[in-house]
Amino acid sequence: MSIYTYQTEPLTDFTKPEFIEKYQKGLSIVESYLGKSYDLIIDGKRIKTEKQLKSLNPAKHSEVIGTVSQGSIAHADHAIEVALKAFETWKHVDAKVRADVLFKSAGLLRKRKFEFAALMTKEAGKPWGEADADVAEAIDFLEYYGRQMLNIERIDDVVLSRRDLERNEYRYIPLGVGAIISPWNFPLAILVGMTTAAIVSGNTVIVKPASTTMVIAYKFMEVLEEAGLPNGVIAFMPGSGAEIGDYIVNHPKIRFISFTGSKEVGISIYERAAKVQKGQIWLKRVIAEMGGKDAIIVDSDADLNLAADSIVKSAFGFSGQKCSACSRAIIHQDVYDVVLQKMKDITLKLNVGNPDFKETFVGPVNDKRAFEKITSYFEVAKQEGRIVTGGSSDGSTGYFIQPTIVADVKPDSRLMQEEIFGPILAVCKVKDFQEALDVANNTEYGLTGAVISNNRMHLELARRDFHVGNLYFNRKCTGAIVGYQPFGGFNMSGTDSKAGGPDYLVLHMQGKTISETF
Repeated sequence: MSIYTYQTEPLTDFTKPEFIEKYQKGLSIVESYLGKSYDLIIDGKRIKTEKQLKSLNPAKHSEVIGTVSQGSIAHADHAIEVALKAFETWKHVDAKVRADVLFKSAGLLRKRKFEFAALMTKEAGKPWGEADADVAEAIDFLEYYGRQMLNIERIDDVVLSRRDLERNEYRYIPLGVGAIISPWNFPLAILVGMTTAAIVSGNTVIVKPASTTMVIAYKFMEVLEEAGLPNGVIAFMPGSGAEIGDYIVNHPKIRFISFTGSKEVGISIYERAAKVQKGQIWLKRVIAEMGGKDAIIVDSDADLNLAADSIVKSAFGFSGQKCSACSRAIIHQDVYDVVLQKMKDITLKLNVGNPDFKETFVGPVNDKRAFEKITSYFEVAKQEGRIVTGGSSDGSTGYFIQPTIVADVKPDSRLMQEEIFGPILAVCKVKDFQEALDVANNTEYGLTGAVISNNRMHLELARRDFHVGNLYFNRKCTGAIVGYQPFGGFNMSGTDSKAGGPDYLVLHMQGKTISETF
């Protein structure tokens, strides 16, 4: 058993007045710096560029969160050159020192917990509970990966000797310069996890944050600087994916790419990374998490209240904008009508609106493009099923979509196959548990899934045959905990890299065997 253990960061209890007051103070802090400008960061230096992009509040799209400089190919070249130079020293820094940067960053995040959560409420549209959980997960990643690195160093100390013949060592060394391409839906937690896993392993990185949550990423760069991270280990490089994103991925000196985002972009990165460029002397490694079409199965022997609550919370938490969100409910015919009615009753009571307010459960979707894509499925829903709740939206001041349940949907329909990434839930009726499993597995994805059942044989059958990377019994299919439920999926859900698990750091390193004859 490892001697370096950690405890998860507790979630905030917003029934207590003191925490409500702290969150409101966090909102005030964020409001005090709305509209400010933010530069690139290369070698510790701030670089203002001609090209600027505004980050907007999705709940109030007239409000500018910040204006952020956008990098060019010339900036990317400079950042990679600096990262290559910094790698030559950072890779030799003691793992305890690298881990200590993460531990100190965790402490700094705790001190600014409500500010960072409030910033996500403003820039990402996250309701209080979702934003609080995002910060807690970011802290968990810092604590967990720091300790994992110390554990790996202990493995390096193990001498595998053949007595009187030879002394053998096995150690891990970092890869080199990596590209971190982070998503907007977990703009702190996933950014923190992807970035710090790479640097604690001894690599240097170029960070390209999602274009709608750049200020959150910048603020975390400030935390790393305060925690003592040397200049050059990270370059902060917002910019166009089609321009600098592709350029960085293609660059011969980039050793690995860590990506979280859509299937389409992930496939493109995988293809580009596979091509060996002129001057490239390695095969690039890709760590990718690309989405899902996740299902919750409810059989005839289930707690129906638990089933309805688990489905609704999994489907509509953060407006369904999670790769782990339940977008398909697969329900046994004997309990279908009862569960559907319970889901409807719960959904109609959900508060939809500005996440500045504690009572809001469903906030806005990410931006205009997401709003238009998601609402286009309303017509599909009318053709493929029966709209039970929702089916309406309002984009006049913010990008709000009513949580939508579509019943009586066929397994091969678009609503059951395509990742919508919004608050639309497809509900399908099945005749038995085997059919439920067949329907659940009938997509190109394989990220998360859940089974609500009191039938032990059904649970064991799902344990064997439900083909997802993260499977849950008698609970919702969102909310994986760092260190306890390593997260990553099969098939088109990505490379099953298992973030927050014991194997994740090794993906950023390579093994070296050294043998000395006596």
